[in-house]
Amino acid sequence: LPSLNRRHEHGQGQGGGTVQRARDGGGGRVMKISTKGRYAIQTLVDLAQHEDEGLIPLKDVAARQDVSQKYLEQIVMAMSKAGFLYSVRGPQGGYRLARRPEEYNMAEVLQTIEGSLAPVVCLDTDTNTCEKCDTCATVDMWSGLYKAMTDYLSGVTLRDLVERAARSGGQG
Repeated sequence: LPSLNRRHEHGQGQGGGTVQRARDGGGGRVMKISTKGRYAIQTLVDLAQHEDEGLIPLKDVAARQDVSQKYLEQIVMAMSKAGFLYSVRGPQGGYRLARRPEEYNMAEVLQTIEGSLAPVVCLDTDTNTCEKCDTCATVDMWSGLYKAMTDYLSGVTLRDLVERAARSGGQG
């Protein structure tokens, strides 16, 4: 685990989220999903759990999740732009899922909110432009980690999370 004496680097994700990479005492990097990424998934789970109620006011989601409504507004705006949510403004407005829960996978959600989930900068783009790529002893390890992570997250659907919450008695 990283020591308590850390310097944070913040990279702006494509979806407006921030992926934090903390330098630990040994000079390594630790990638963490930001609160925006976590709350985006929690919001989707919440909306899926209440999908039979029609349009859900954001204030209801914020209250159930114990999150600032202002903060959730930023998150749902990005998710609406990405086509994850359907929204209606006004007194009878609110949000609902734009697709069935089994049609959302967590890799696409996190990539939309966070940007790249690559564990190292040289894997952030489709083509590795690092000048040391051909001779790098660790690039295959990082590529394998990235593939394992994206494969795992791609296999987890919103339906899976809703079913897990139902089994454990939890909320989004």
